[in-house]
Amino acid sequence: MRIATGSIAHESSTFTTVETNWSSYRNQRFGYRTGQDVLDFFRGANTAVGGFLAGCEAHDFELIPTIFANAQPSGPTPRAIFDEILDDMLTLMGQISDIDGVFLDLHGAMVAEGIDDAEGHILKAVRELVGTNVPILAQLDIHANMSPQMVEMADVIIGHETYPEIDQEDRAKECADVMRRILQEGLKPTLALTQIPLVWGMNQVTADPPMRQAIEYLHEIESRPGVICGSIAIGYPLADIPHMGASVYIATDNDPVIAQSLADELAAYIWDRRSDWQLHLPSTTEALPTGEAAGQYPIIFADRDDNTGGGSPGDSTGMLKAFLDAGLQDACILYIVDPAAVALCQEAGVGAELELTVGAKSTPLQGKPVPMKAQVVTLSDGSFTYEGPRNRGLKSTMGPSAYIVQDGVHVLLVSRREQPFGIAFSLTMDLDPRQMRYIGIKSSAHFRAGFEHFAGNIYVVSEPAVHSAATLEGQFKNLGRKLYPEYDL
Repeated sequence: MRIATGSIAHESSTFTTVETNWSSYRNQRFGYRTGQDVLDFFRGANTAVGGFLAGCEAHDFELIPTIFANAQPSGPTPRAIFDEILDDMLTLMGQISDIDGVFLDLHGAMVAEGIDDAEGHILKAVRELVGTNVPILAQLDIHANMSPQMVEMADVIIGHETYPEIDQEDRAKECADVMRRILQEGLKPTLALTQIPLVWGMNQVTADPPMRQAIEYLHEIESRPGVICGSIAIGYPLADIPHMGASVYIATDNDPVIAQSLADELAAYIWDRRSDWQLHLPSTTEALPTGEAAGQYPIIFADRDDNTGGGSPGDSTGMLKAFLDAGLQDACILYIVDPAAVALCQEAGVGAELELTVGAKSTPLQGKPVPMKAQVVTLSDGSFTYEGPRNRGLKSTMGPSAYIVQDGVHVLLVSRREQPFGIAFSLTMDLDPRQMRYIGIKSSAHFRAGFEHFAGNIYVVSEPAVHSAATLEGQFKNLGRKLYPEYDL
C-alpha cells in the first residue's frame, strides 16, 4: 500500500505583532523540507511524521513524503506564501502514482490571508486531487479550531490527547492503525463534529483534574461498539474567526447517527462543566508570596501571555522586572527574545560586565525595556538537541544566544522564538534550572513535560503582552456568536 504524506502546520494568532513570512517556514524550527529529506530528518522522532513512518513500517505500507512546512506560531500566513506551500504539496502528491491513502500532519488553528479555515482549505484541495475513494487521515493539535469543512473533507481526524502535547508519535501510529483497517478490513469511517460555544481557559493539563476526567470520558466513549476514535479539541483562542472555540469529533464505523449522538454527548459533558475549565491567572508579583508560603522549590512561574508557542514575541518584561524588584537570588528567566541585547553581549565578550536594556523591543504592548547591569556568563550560536519527551532527538537552534546575570537573577537571551520544552538548551549555556529556586518560563504548559518532575510548585501567571486579557478586551469582531465565558461578537 502506498501512502502519501504532507505536513503544513501553523498556529495563527490574529492579534500578535509577529509577522509570518517565508523565513518563518524556511529558517525556523525544522526548516522547509521536501521528499526523502522529510523521512530522513524525522525518523525515530516523537513527531507526527516520525509516527506515520513507524506506523507504516509496522503495517508494511510505503510512506511517500511530499513536504514539511511548519512555522513557529505567529500572525496569519500571507496568501501568496500559503498558496505556494500548498501548491508544492499538491504538485508532489500529484506525481505519486497509485495512491492508496493520505496522511496529513496539520495543526487545526491555521489562518491564511483571506482564509479563516486553512486546514479545511488544505483538506478540500487534497480531496479534489486524490478523489473520493482515497482515504485521507489527518492528525491535529489539541488546540484545533474545528470547522465543518475539515470534518467533511477528511475520512478520519485524530487529535492529540495530551497537554503538554507529547503523544504526536502515538497519535500518528493510531492513524496508521486506522488506515490499515480501512484498506484491509473494509472499515467505513463516519465522522461527526459538535462545536461548543466555549473558550477553554487555562485548566487544560490532561494529567490533572478536571481535564483528566474529560479524557477518561473520551476513552470510555472510544471503547463503545462501533466507535473508531474520538478527540476533544480545546481550541485556540487567539484567532478572531467564526469557528474559534472548543469542539468534539467522533468517528464510527458506518454509523453517522451514532457518531453525532456521541459527539453531542461528550460535548454536553464539557459544556455542563464549562466553569471548571477556567483558571484565574495572577501576576508574577501576586504569585510570589503564595509560592514562598508553600516553601516548595524550585518555584516555576509560567507566563502564559508571552508564550511564543502561542504566537507572542517572547520579549515581555513583566516577569523579569518582578524578579529584579523582589531581589530574588538563584532565579532564572527562560527565555527573553532580544537579538539586539545578544549582539551587545557578543561584542562585550564572556566575563564582561555591561549596561544594557533587555526586552520589550518588539512593541510597547510587551512592557518597557528593563535596564540591567549584567555580567556575560556564556555565549552560544544556540544549537542544541531536544532530549524529550517533546521533539525527542531533533536538532534545533535558538539562534545567537547569551547568558547574563545581575545579582541573583540569571537570564537566557535568545534570537529565535521558542518556548522551553525542557532543559537541554539551558544546559548548553551552562545554566542548570534544577539548581535555581525560582524559574520564570515563557510558556503555558508544554514546559511541564521537561520541568514538572523536579518542580516544587508551578504557577501560571499573566504579564502585560500582546495576548494578555487587557490587551484583547473588545478586540474580537468576527466570531459571529457568543462564547462562554465572556466572548461576544
